[in-house]
Amino acid sequence: MKSINSRPLIFHRGPRLVPLALVYTALAIAGVISAVILRHGAPFVTPYGHPAEIQRFFAASPTAVQVSAFFLFGSAVPLGIFTATIVSQLRFLGVRAAGTYITLFGGFLASFALVLSGLSMWVLSVPDVVTTPGLAHAFYFFSFLFGGAAFSVGFGLLAAGVSVTAGITRRLSRPVVIFGFVIAVAGELSALSLLFYPASFLLPLTRYVGIVWLILAAAKLPRSREVRPAVPQQEVQSA
Repeated sequence: MKSINSRPLIFHRGPRLVPLALVYTALAIAGVISAVILRHGAPFVTPYGHPAEIQRFFAASPTAVQVSAFFLFGSAVPLGIFTATIVSQLRFLGVRAAGTYITLFGGFLASFALVLSGLSMWVLSVPDVVTTPGLAHAFYFFSFLFGGAAFSVGFGLLAAGVSVTAGITRRLSRPVVIFGFVIAVAGELSALSLLFYPASFLLPLTRYVGIVWLILAAAKLPRSREVRPAVPQQEVQSA
C-alpha cells in the first residue's frame, strides 16, 4: 500500500497488463514474419483459391506453416491471461457493470479462436493431409474462419466491454475509449465477411490495429485506487 498526498492507495494484485499485451503482440507478429520468411517467396494464396493451388502452396512450405501455427497458437495464451487480468482489474477499480462480463466472454472467445486457428493451420503441415487437395482446402478454411471472423468478433466484444465500462467510469481517456469503439465496430462488422468477401478487409484491421489499442488500454488503465475509509459501527447501527 502506498500513498499520494496523504491518501493511501491500494494496488491491484495480478499480472501487469502491458507485458501481457507486448508478449501477445510479439507472438502475433512473429507468426506473420516467420510465415513470410520461411516460405521463401512462394506466392500467398487465399482460402478462396483453387484447391490444387492451395495444396501446392502448403506442400511446398511445411516448415513455414508449422512455425507460423506455433506462434498463432501461442498468442492465445497471453491474450487469455490479459482478458482475465483486465476484467479483474476493472472490478478492483469498482466497475460492477455487465460490460466486464462482455469483456470476459469476448476475450476468451478471441483466445479460443486463435487456438483452433493455430491447430487447424498446423494440421496443414502434415504430408498426408496436404496430399489431398479437398482436405487441405477444408482445413485452410477452418483456420481462416477461426482466426478471421471468430477472432475479430470476440476481440471486438473485448474492446467494446473495456471501452464502455472504463469510459463510463472515466478510467480511460476519451481518445482511448473512442479508439476502442472503432475497433469494436470493425470487429463486429467483420462477421459480414461470411457473406461478402470484400468485408474481409475488416479482419486485419481488427487484428493488427487492435493491437495498438490493446497496448494503449493496458498502459492507461489505473492499477491503484484509494482506500475507502471504514464506516464506524455506530454509524451503521444508527442508519
